[in-house]
Amino acid sequence: MTNKIFMLMTFIGVPLSIIGTLMHWSSIILFIIYCLTIISLASYMGRATESLSIVAGPRIGGLLNATFGNAVELIISIVALKEGLIGVVLASLTGSVLGNLLLVGGLSFFIGGLKYKRQEFNVFDARHNSGLLMFAVIIAFVIPDVFSMNMEEPKKLTLSVGISIILIVLYFAALFFKLVTHRGILQNGNKNSVDEEELPEWGKGKAIAVLAVATVTVAYISENLVHTFEVVAESFGWTEIFIGVIIVAIVGNAAEHVSAVLMAYKNKMDIAVEIAIGSTIQIAMFVLPVLVLISLFFDRAMPLLFSWQELVAMASSVLLIVVISNDGESNWFEGLTLLAAYVIMGIGFFLL
Repeated sequence: MTNKIFMLMTFIGVPLSIIGTLMHWSSIILFIIYCLTIISLASYMGRATESLSIVAGPRIGGLLNATFGNAVELIISIVALKEGLIGVVLASLTGSVLGNLLLVGGLSFFIGGLKYKRQEFNVFDARHNSGLLMFAVIIAFVIPDVFSMNMEEPKKLTLSVGISIILIVLYFAALFFKLVTHRGILQNGNKNSVDEEELPEWGKGKAIAVLAVATVTVAYISENLVHTFEVVAESFGWTEIFIGVIIVAIVGNAAEHVSAVLMAYKNKMDIAVEIAIGSTIQIAMFVLPVLVLISLFFDRAMPLLFSWQELVAMASSVLLIVVISNDGESNWFEGLTLLAAYVIMGIGFFLL
């Protein structure tokens, strides 16, 4: 049913996006059309990536997920960087961290917990991810802000580039650790899980074709979406940081949001937790550092410097999810706690 809805949204949204752009429709109408179309295309990218992961095997599948799992977010951010909207990019990445950990994680725990009194997931994997989250957000994001207080701009950028390279190297090392050298230890930690042979939805050729077409289409629509931000912000009284933290982040990660909740409802918590926390690690240790390096080729480079509100929000989210998930179990009340934290931060960014 969900796939049919996304298919209908795609077949209607893509033509409307093209027609509306050429005919210069209202920025607010175009903003809504672009967002809904990107969400529908994101679902196709997620399904294609999942099919390729099953066909190619877990090792190559891990690399594919690292590359394409946050492709929509990466495309939107690159286009925004090109336009010089550094604040929107940093805010959207902050929103991805908050959205994945609190909104996606909270909804997964809450919806799954309403059906099952207690759900279990791989405790070893959860603790491994907790360490990476603590390093990426609390160490790699806070350190640049602390040390750059009395630095000149060139030195701030040099520090950001150095940290970005370290994050990318460590991210791939983490993939190698998880998928190769310690694969057996971090696998099948859920006693209730049942090993089933997964069949890909699409063959290799079709999955690659769908992924390529969806990615190109998203790139085109994303470029037009960025141009609507200024008018939409003025019309609704939204700040640049609110658009990035809430709107762009939810649109960019829509497919992952739906998938995680569905997996939790089916009691496949290992997958749900991996989507929520694993995607956050991808954003923090791969997507953001790559964007810092890509920005060097644009007119304005993006240093790895967040506002103190963004840093406090991300650090608090990481600490909360680490405390809740480190026991390898979840319930609806823990999900509600995460959702409450997301709403509180959302109100704060809206009123900022």
